[in-house]
Amino acid sequence: MTSPSDDTSLSLAELEQRANARRDRPSYGHDALIACDRLVRIFSADGVEVQALQGLDLLVTEGELMALVGASGSGKSTLMNILAGLDVPTAGSAKVAGCDLLSMGPKERLRYRRDVVGFVWQQTARNLLPYLTAVQNVTLPMQLRGRGRMRGAERAARAEELLRILEVADCRDRRPQQLSGGQQQRVAIAVALANNPSVLLADEPTGELDSATGEQVFAAFRRANEELGTTIVIVTHDQAVADEVRRTVAIRDGRTSSEVLRRTEVDAATGLESQVAREYAMLDRAGRLQLPADYTEVLGMEHRVMLELERDHIGVWPDEQPRP
Repeated sequence: MTSPSDDTSLSLAELEQRANARRDRPSYGHDALIACDRLVRIFSADGVEVQALQGLDLLVTEGELMALVGASGSGKSTLMNILAGLDVPTAGSAKVAGCDLLSMGPKERLRYRRDVVGFVWQQTARNLLPYLTAVQNVTLPMQLRGRGRMRGAERAARAEELLRILEVADCRDRRPQQLSGGQQQRVAIAVALANNPSVLLADEPTGELDSATGEQVFAAFRRANEELGTTIVIVTHDQAVADEVRRTVAIRDGRTSSEVLRRTEVDAATGLESQVAREYAMLDRAGRLQLPADYTEVLGMEHRVMLELERDHIGVWPDEQPRP
């Protein structure tokens, strides 16, 4: 072990200074549009409890376009249902645009789903009413919101503008059965955006579409994000979609496990742009870290590991093996 006199270790005074600095930090998620803090969701079926979310942490800033990925059963759909106001967390904290999702009553939850969030389902038929035209489907959420909010002419203009932005203006008078799957999903995005929500949530929106059509639908999400400034969170299994956003968060076993951040760099010599992606492990609020399985398997890490705090990093070694 490293001796206290070793200049790579931290002194007690330095540790106390860092601890005081942490206490002076602003509260967790104070500037985030979406803030999930140690979120827990437990389901009970036939006397058996299943913990779908196990202390999940997630922050999303205003204006982001991001993706959530994870294997079936990882908890990502449960998280989306909670953020959409369709399900209630068991414990922890979840806030969206200042709304506390744990403390809302039925009327507040209804108002939240109508005004604060928009939602696009995977099943194209689930997003639109079959007996209404595209423009009527888009106008309907504004009508349900209340006559005092927007006049008829304003609602019609808003619907036409959304269809134009999403490049389905030529479909305004068609009913869903007269639209392709991609057109239906783009109209569904317009419906979800009708009441100008703070957040747009989409659960596998390209899951029923071929790759080319899926690209068109994702382009519609990007236009909504760029032109309207709407914060968008997409759950997807489609790696092509995940690769197109600047931030992809992976969920595993009910917690955020890793995050990929992408940025564009310009080569100083050639002036050519390239996208650089870097993957990070996520450290949750309780200090838990999910190490990638391919890392731990190579090093034979099981059950427990040895840790050592250095000045600028934490050393992690397999138990009972010599340190480098």
